[in-house]
Amino acid sequence: MHYNEFILKRHEANPILSPKDFPDANAVFNCGQAIYEGKPLLLVSIGHRSGRYRGIGGMTTHVARSEDGVQFEIEPEPFLQCPKESPYCDFDFSPIDTRVTQIGDVYYVVHPGCGPWGTFGILGKTSDFKTHEYIEVISLPDNRVPCLFPEKIDGAFYRLDRPYRVAPNNNHYMGNIWVARSPDLIHWGCHRPLLKPGYAPWARTKIGPVPPIKTDRGWLTIIHGVAQSCAGHRYSLGAVLLDLADPTRIVGKTHSSILEPCEPHEIMGVVPNVVFACGALAFPERDEIRVYYGGADTTVNLATGSLSALVDACINEA
Repeated sequence: MHYNEFILKRHEANPILSPKDFPDANAVFNCGQAIYEGKPLLLVSIGHRSGRYRGIGGMTTHVARSEDGVQFEIEPEPFLQCPKESPYCDFDFSPIDTRVTQIGDVYYVVHPGCGPWGTFGILGKTSDFKTHEYIEVISLPDNRVPCLFPEKIDGAFYRLDRPYRVAPNNNHYMGNIWVARSPDLIHWGCHRPLLKPGYAPWARTKIGPVPPIKTDRGWLTIIHGVAQSCAGHRYSLGAVLLDLADPTRIVGKTHSSILEPCEPHEIMGVVPNVVFACGALAFPERDEIRVYYGGADTTVNLATGSLSALVDACINEA
C-alpha cells in the first residue's frame, strides 16, 4: 500500500513543529492533545541539548497553542518537568509522552515515572494548562502510561493499560493492552486482558493505546504497533473499537495500518522509523479525526481523516 492510501492523510505543512522551533531543543516530539477553549492544544515533549533540566534525559513538556490547529506557538517555560524532590519516593519523573483526558471541566494528564523501581504512570490534573497538580502514582511497573476514558461507564472510571516486560538488554517486549476500572481514578482493579500483538504484520512485537474517543458505534482508540526486523523497530499506527457499555469487548480493529513511517522526518531522527501518537482529537460535526503524532522522536506532525471511515475500517476488518 502506498502511503497516500492510508486512512490518515498527512498535512502538507508537516512537520508542524521541529527542533528549530524551540531554543536548545534536539527533539520536539510526542504530544498529548486536547481541545481547550474550542481550539487544539498540545503538550509537547522536548529534549534539550544542554541538559539543563533534571530527570532521565533532561526532558520537559511544554504547552503549545494554536488558532488554526496547524501553526503552534510553544510556551517557553515547562508545563511539566522533573521536580527537585519527588512527592512520592526515590525516582525520576519522565514528564513526556503525556496522555490527556478531559472529564467534565478537568483535564487529567498521565505521564511516565522512571528509575530503579521500573516505569509506571503518574496522574495529575489541570483546568487551565497554566497550573498543574499531581495526584498519585496509579500503575505498577512496568505500565508506562495508562489512558483514561473520558466518562464513567456503569458508574466506574475505566482506563486502558499497556503492561510490558523488560528483557536483560533493556528491550521492551510483550506490550499488551489491558482494561482496568476504578471508583476514584486512584485505586484501580478488575484488570482484564484486551489485546495482544501479533494480529497484524505492523504490530508483531508490541502495541499501545491512546485515550479513547466516544463515537456512536463504540470507543475508538488509536494504537501504535511495533514490528521488529533486522533493521530494528518500526512504529506504525492502527485503531481499535470497543463496546460502549463494556469496554473489555472489542467491536473491531484495523488489521491494516492507518499510518506508517514513510517521510524523511519519520524515518530519520533521534529514534528512526517511528510514527507515534499519544492522543487524537475528534470533530464529529465535520466527520474529522485529527492525530498529532511524533516523527522519529524528533518532530510533531499532523494527520487527518474521516472519523466515520476509520470506525468503518475497524468494523469491516474485524
